[in-house]
Amino acid sequence: MTPPIAIILLNESGRETAEKLQALYPEALIHGLAGRTEGADVTFQKTASHLQELFRAGAPIFGICASAILIRCLAPVLRSKSAEPPVIAIGDDGRNIVPLLGGHHGANRLAREIAEKMDAHAAITTASDLNFNIALDAPPEGLALANPQHVKEFVVRLLGGEKVRLDGKSRWLSQSDLPFDEDGTLTLKITTAAGKGNGGLLLYHPKQLSIGVGCERGTEPEEVISLIRETLANMGLSPLAVGAICSVDVKSDEPAVHAAAAYFGLTPRFFTATELERETPRLAMPSDVVYREVGCHGVCEGAALAAAGSEGQLIVPKQKSKRATCAIAEAPFRIDNKNVGKSQGKLSVIGIGPGQDAWRTPEASALIGQATDLVAYGLYLDLLGNSIAGKKRHDFGLGEEEKRVRTALDLAGEGRNVALISSGDIGIYAMATLVFELIDREDNPEWNRLDIQVAPGISALQAAAARAGAPLGHDFCTISLSDLLTPWKVIEKRITAAAEGDFVISFYNPVSLKRRTQLHAAKKILLQHRPTYTPVIIARNLGRETESVSFVPLGNLDPESIDMLTLVMVGSSESRTTQTNSGGRSWVYTPRGYSGKMANDTQKTGTRK
Repeated sequence: MTPPIAIILLNESGRETAEKLQALYPEALIHGLAGRTEGADVTFQKTASHLQELFRAGAPIFGICASAILIRCLAPVLRSKSAEPPVIAIGDDGRNIVPLLGGHHGANRLAREIAEKMDAHAAITTASDLNFNIALDAPPEGLALANPQHVKEFVVRLLGGEKVRLDGKSRWLSQSDLPFDEDGTLTLKITTAAGKGNGGLLLYHPKQLSIGVGCERGTEPEEVISLIRETLANMGLSPLAVGAICSVDVKSDEPAVHAAAAYFGLTPRFFTATELERETPRLAMPSDVVYREVGCHGVCEGAALAAAGSEGQLIVPKQKSKRATCAIAEAPFRIDNKNVGKSQGKLSVIGIGPGQDAWRTPEASALIGQATDLVAYGLYLDLLGNSIAGKKRHDFGLGEEEKRVRTALDLAGEGRNVALISSGDIGIYAMATLVFELIDREDNPEWNRLDIQVAPGISALQAAAARAGAPLGHDFCTISLSDLLTPWKVIEKRITAAAEGDFVISFYNPVSLKRRTQLHAAKKILLQHRPTYTPVIIARNLGRETESVSFVPLGNLDPESIDMLTLVMVGSSESRTTQTNSGGRSWVYTPRGYSGKMANDTQKTGTRK
């Protein structure tokens, strides 16, 4: 999947243009330079390295900056123009749009599109675009060029005055300004058949073939791929004309099916057995055995026909290898893979950190950008700002944790790309555990077939430690003081063990409106095992505008001053405070024993290391 468009904002002077672009492309994310911009969806520190990372990932880049900045930053990673994503330079005022790279991979088209919608000027310099209003090596989605290496020679001959003959149907080609003539010496051919082009023949393959596959559980991917390749070759069909790889939904988590689709640059699509059974009258080789096992009379033929639509034709009946089958149907139109059947459902279980954009990982931002549906406590979605524009929100209140997770699992089971979101790290006192608990407990086949990915976030204890200095420099633990799910006797036992072990302890959920005694009890236990001057960090609303971080000695900790938005971190007996800036700034740290090691090294060698 192509990463979302990255709108690069280096100065606030380009803010209005960036927001206009994001309104035109809601899936795009604004990437802002730290210290120079505010409120970006993604914040970066170093322009060159960030741009290079985006370029390598294949993300289209809209740079609101001088062309030279993009050129100098990306020059070290330029390799092949056949694989580069669109890179467009846009002036701060949005009046000039310059496609720099990937002109025939979408940059020219996007530049024209932006210019038209923003009443700007697109500086297109490609010869075929300027003379014939078309980029012959950049066909639209659903049409693949078999011999791009011959485009240059073909265009040179066009510019030399030769005429073109169109063999087949294509609105994209016929509506251009190409010099068409039935007796032309150059040919543009549209066909699903395999072939070889040359300097006078450009061969385009419309993605009108659908391939249905079936296989035994655990079949090696290479067997399925080889069967498809051999079947296409035997029938003289081009692999570039394949628009869909499909199967029955019980195979939606089968690695071999996914590998076969990926081989053709596609994501696999799936149909229910009921949907495939409707294709029975059109099957060439219906099977009662398959019906008894799966619930339909044919998997590969049925899937191929279902993808090709009611006017599609089965052109290759079921072909077999040792453990796999495939069949091919042809549609009278381009197959839109995204609208065929359904995809394997994806559930991204994401921690977004304490709420500050700069503390959200690129992985989390990318998964949120790819999702169609977002499930979370409403406040967490509000923290994401414009980065979720155009996505479907499923808001839940506090205390509705199981509802949230069930909704996320069910939506993903429908074939959607769902992000289940929590602040902090979603695996620490959050939703990730409940996801796997419900899957394990209920054995729902729709849930069991999901593609699940867990993305970590910066947890409250990490954020608090960073603000305070280095209190987690040695062994530490976390303990939740909420007894809603864990009996107080168990929590008390854990506090005692951590106190005796001299761990730095981060207390999550220290108090609530109704629960006020636990932190008092924890303080009493800790004072039995560590001194009253042990530093305690009180961190509230981390990463947000109302953030506050303060230190008190353990003996002076007042549990009544703590609220439910606060994390309390108690140092070990070794933790201590220090000051910088001429005594103006306090820090807490926990030594790891380096001073003792240095002393021993000095004794042994007579020198300080």
